[in-house]
Amino acid sequence: MKFENEAKTIVELVGGEKNINNLVHCATRLRFELKSDAKADKAALEKLPYVMKVIVSGGQYQVVIGPDVNNYYNAILSVANIGTKKESNEDSGEKKSAIDRLMKVISGAFSPLIPLLAGAGMVKALLTVLIELHVLGYEDPTYLILSAAGNAVFYFLPIFLGTTLAKQFGANAYVGGAIGAALLEPNFTGLLSAEGGVNFLGIPVTPIDYASTVFPIFIAVIVYSFLEKGLKKIIKKELQLFLVPMICLMVMVPFTAIVFGPVGTTVGNVVADIVVKLFSFNKIIAGLLLAAAYPFLTIFGLHWGFTPITLQNLDQYGGDMIEGVCVCAVFAQIGIAIGAYLKGKKGSKIRSVAGPTVITGIMAGVTEPILYGIVMEYKRLMAVVAIASGLGGAINGALGVTMDEYVFHNIFAMIMQTYSPFVGYLIGISVALVAGALLTYFWGIRPEDMKDFVPEHEEAEQIEQAPAVEKTDAVVCAPVAGEVVALKDVPDEVFSSGVTGDGLAINPSDNKIVAPADGVISALLPSKHAIGMTLANGAEILIHVGLNTVMLEGKGFDVKVEEGQEVKAGETLLTFDRSVIEGAGYSLITPILVTNTDDFASLEKTDAKTVNAGDSLYKIMA
Repeated sequence: MKFENEAKTIVELVGGEKNINNLVHCATRLRFELKSDAKADKAALEKLPYVMKVIVSGGQYQVVIGPDVNNYYNAILSVANIGTKKESNEDSGEKKSAIDRLMKVISGAFSPLIPLLAGAGMVKALLTVLIELHVLGYEDPTYLILSAAGNAVFYFLPIFLGTTLAKQFGANAYVGGAIGAALLEPNFTGLLSAEGGVNFLGIPVTPIDYASTVFPIFIAVIVYSFLEKGLKKIIKKELQLFLVPMICLMVMVPFTAIVFGPVGTTVGNVVADIVVKLFSFNKIIAGLLLAAAYPFLTIFGLHWGFTPITLQNLDQYGGDMIEGVCVCAVFAQIGIAIGAYLKGKKGSKIRSVAGPTVITGIMAGVTEPILYGIVMEYKRLMAVVAIASGLGGAINGALGVTMDEYVFHNIFAMIMQTYSPFVGYLIGISVALVAGALLTYFWGIRPEDMKDFVPEHEEAEQIEQAPAVEKTDAVVCAPVAGEVVALKDVPDEVFSSGVTGDGLAINPSDNKIVAPADGVISALLPSKHAIGMTLANGAEILIHVGLNTVMLEGKGFDVKVEEGQEVKAGETLLTFDRSVIEGAGYSLITPILVTNTDDFASLEKTDAKTVNAGDSLYKIMA
C-alpha cells in the first residue's frame, strides 16, 4: 500500500488525473505530459521525501524518483485512469514471439472473467450434486433459476469476451460487448429455425448458434478495433460519438454472421474430420494427439466441432471414442490445479484460484477457470497440460475407451460408470491427473512465477531478511570508449545535480556498451536506453545511454542481455545506432552512476580526459 498511497499524492500534486495526458518513465524519473503545468504544485512535490527533484523540460513535467521509479509508475497506473505511451515490453519494440503475444491477448481477455467463471462453475457443481441426490429435479423452478445463474456466463460468453477483448485492443469495450450480444439477440437466433435460406442484402448467411463460442468473437473484435481506429481518423470529432459505433455495429455484426461464424464452424469441422481419420489410422496416436490438443481447442471454442460426431457415434455405435480420450484432458487440468494448490503456501494468490477450480472441475467437469486462470498464466503449464493430457489419451486410445452416454466429464459420470471399459477409463484419467499434478509441482512453475505461490507478507519478510551484502571496494571500468565528462557538466539538471547518484559520464566514440564490472543485470527498461547492474559488493550501477533517449521508445537500441543475467566485465550489454539517436536530436552523453552512494564511503574518480572500454573509470570505496 506504500507505493499506492504515495502515488495518489503525486497524482494530486500534478493536478489530478484529468490534468495528465500521458505518463512514461525512464530509469530515474516519471515523465508526465500535463494539460496545464500551472495546475501542478512543484514546491509541494519537491517536499515529498520520496521525490528527489522536479524538472520541467521539453514539454514534460519530470518527477525524479530514483531506482524505485518503476514501482511508482505501476502504482500510479493502478490508482489513476490515465493514458500512457508505449512503455510495456510488448509495445516497446522488444521482440516477442507470436505465441507470447497470442497468449497475452487470450489471458488478458479471460483474466477478468476468471472469478465469474469459477463462481458459475461452483453453482453448476452444486446443482449437479442436488440433482444426483434427488433434492431437485430438472423441471423444478428452483433448479431452473439457479441453473440460469450458473449457465449465464457460459451462454453469453461472446458478450463478456467482446467487452474484455475490446479493452485489450484499445477499442470501445461496450461496442465490443454489443457485437457479441447481437449474435445472441432473439431476432438473430430466430434465424436458426428459418426456412428457405437466410441472406443479408442478397449475400447468403449460414445461421449458427453462437452461445458459448469463442473463435468468432475473437476475430470480430480484432477486426472491429482496427475499423474503429480507422473511422476515428476520417470522421470529424463532433460526429464520432454516434457515427463510429453506428458504423461499427452495422459492419461487424453482418460481417461476423457472414464470415467469421462460418469460418469458425468450418475450422471446427475440419479438426473433427482430421480426428476421425486419425482414429481409423491408429487409435494410440489419435488418442495422444487429440487429448494433447483438446485444451487448446477448448480455449478457442473449437472443441464444439466434435459434438455432432459424438452424438452420431452414441446413436449409431452406442459409444464415442473422441470423448473417451478427451476426458483425460479434463483430468489433466484438474491435476494441474491440484499441483498448483499444493505448490502454493497458505494465504497465497494461487491457492485462492486453484482451490475452487479443483472443485468445479471434479464436481461439474468445468475446467475453463483452470485453463484461463492457471494454465495460461504460467508458460510451462502449456507444455504440462499437453503432456499429461496426451499420456492419458494414448492409454484410453490404446484400450478403446468410449463414452457411452452424453455427460459432462465429472465425478458423477464416473460414479454412473458411463465409460467402457471402465477399468481402462480409470487408468487413463488417473495417469493424466497424476502426471498433471506432479509435472506442475516439480517443473511447471518457474522461479519467477513463485511470487503468486507465497503470501504477500511472507514475500516481504523474505526480502527484509535477505542476508546483508559485505561492503568492499570495487572498480568500475568504462563501459564504452570516449571523452570523460564530469557529472556537473552533463547538460541535464537531474544528472548534473547528483540527485540520482554519483559518478562520471562519457561522450562515446563507439557504439557498444559493455559491462563495467562483474555483476547481475538488475534492471532493463523497455525503452532499452538504460541498464541497471548490481555488483557483488552491493553497489548499484546505472548506465544511461544518452539524455532523454527514453522518448525513442527503443528505436536505435539493441539489448544483448536479460534481467537477472550474470555478466562479466567487458561482456556486451547493448549496442546503439548513433545516427538514429543523434538524428532525433538527442545527446549521446552517457552517465555511469552509483545510485546508492550513501551506502559507501566515497568514489575515487579517474583524471583521464578520454578512456577506452575497460579502463578504470572510478573506484568505489567501502
